[in-house]
This record gives sequence, C-alpha cells and structure tokens, in this order.
Amino acid sequence: MHRWMALFPISLYFFLLISGDIPAQDAGSGLSIARLKYGGGGDWYSNATSLPNLLAALRSRLEMPFSNKESVVEPSDPALAGYPIVYMNGHGTVRFTETEREHLRDYLRRGGFLWADDNYGMDSSFRSEMQLLFPDHPLVELPHDHPIYRYLYSFDAGPPKIHLHDGLPAQGFGIYLDGRLVVFYTYQSDIGDGMESQGVHPEDTAEKHEAALQMGINIVLFALSS
Repeated sequence: MHRWMALFPISLYFFLLISGDIPAQDAGSGLSIARLKYGGGGDWYSNATSLPNLLAALRSRLEMPFSNKESVVEPSDPALAGYPIVYMNGHGTVRFTETEREHLRDYLRRGGFLWADDNYGMDSSFRSEMQLLFPDHPLVELPHDHPIYRYLYSFDAGPPKIHLHDGLPAQGFGIYLDGRLVVFYTYQSDIGDGMESQGVHPEDTAEKHEAALQMGINIVLFALSS
C-alpha cells in the first residue's frame, strides 16, 4: 500500500494536494492509475495510449503528482490496495473468479474506486459481473447534475459521446456503497478511445479528444476526493 493511503483518507490527501502542502513528486515515481487485467478473453489492454495521455493531462494542467505511465494490476493482486482508482475497458468478455470478486469487494469497501469504460462489447458480461460482485447494490444511472459531471469541467448531458456505436446517448452508471460512489461505468461513450493519441482513431476530432480527457480528469478528481 502506498504511504499516502496508510496515513490518511484520499479526501484529505486531495485537500492537502490542492492547498499546496504536498510537494509534486517526480513524474516517474508519483501516483498512478491502475489498469485492471481481467480474465474472460476480453482485450483489457486496449487503448494503449489513453491512460498515459490522461496522466500527462493531470500532471500538466493541474500539477498533480501522477506518474508518467500507467500500472497494470490483476483483481487478486495485493498491490491493488495501493491505487486510488483502477480503470478497465475492452471490447470482449469480462470474467472474475470468486477470489477476484472478494478482493475487488474489499478494495471498493475500503475506499477504492473502479472506472469501467465500455469499448463496445463488454457491456453484458460487465453488468453480470457487477451483479455477482454486489447483488444488493445494482448499477443505477447517474443524473446529469451529478458532481462527477461538474467536478472541474461541465458536462450537461452526462458523458461525452465519442463514438457512434448504436447511436444511443452516452450514459454513466454507478454502484453506491453506504452512500459513496465506488463504481462508475461509462456506456455508449468510449472515452478510452477518445483519450487515445490523435491519429489512432482518425474519426476522433480534436474536440472529442479534449472532451474525453476532460471527462477523465473529472472522474479521477472525483475518485480522489470521495
């Protein structure tokens, strides 16, 4: 576990960070966002440039002490507990073992945050896994005035619509435990694609790239302060 998590809650860390009482760390040794390596055959590794671009935006725009590279962690890895936010995406099937579910439950109950972004294809299996993970806490759609859409940048219609997919509106869903949002699921949006380096997806305009990064920043800031 990182020293900052052992010493005080994420919300206090964030307060000290923005007040300037915690000095920025070297880019290679700062906090990181963990990419979740899951089973089931889905491409958990997709959108290779999205998290590095998000981390770079956090460092440059907000001078936050984030690393210059993502981490990769499996659900049952003890190192999971050291990350304030874990990210997962993909186009295919998501499957957790019961041991992995136990670790994820513990991680989320202890203050962790999971952001899942459907790349178009993982929706059905992801929802099934969330039902198994928290059978008494269903995914619910977040209203468009939820703080996650207002934290730094404003999104009046919920998550930005990056890719067409089925032509349906982008939606954001969440799971709450004791009143705290612990899972945020972006659906019909494809923010991960939008955060990729320009040219990876030629159809993603500069405006879509910026919107995806802004939404990603909002999510990270919300997770750190919740």
